[in-house]
Amino acid sequence: MASSSFDAVVSQFGLMFLEDIPAALHEMLRVLKPGGRLAVAVWDSLDRSPGYAALMHLLDTLFGDQVARALRAPFVLGERELLRSLLSEAGLADAQVETQRGTARFPSIASWMQADVRGWTLADRLDDGQFERLLGEAERVLRPFTLDDGKVVFDVSAHVVTAVKA
Repeated sequence: MASSSFDAVVSQFGLMFLEDIPAALHEMLRVLKPGGRLAVAVWDSLDRSPGYAALMHLLDTLFGDQVARALRAPFVLGERELLRSLLSEAGLADAQVETQRGTARFPSIASWMQADVRGWTLADRLDDGQFERLLGEAERVLRPFTLDDGKVVFDVSAHVVTAVKA
């Protein structure tokens, strides 16, 4: 891809999965035209997402750190200081970082486990028996995040990075 090719570069919850984050940010900046806009969204830190923190603890208890680490991966850029340091290293010292607070909502604990365990980073890590074991324990351990009607609700936040290339 030629340098200065794009008016905008966007990464929606993908940057944290890349092996070399500084190189990815450098590449985003390289292909951006002068005056072009960059927008990157990453999850906030795990300690500011109580539902996912509880799920991580449950996964670690049931299956060990290696399985839990797979779900921890989306939150690796959540610390603002680390994110700002990586942005600065890539030549984006003037980037704006805004934290957006939101709410995770699922129809049930089972649908939460289906979406975030079977349908996300752990899709190939747990066999059917392990998933059934997780479901049983999740119904008990993650109950504090359910409403009276069984719906799941908890706080979650993300950082949105915006910048204009000089």
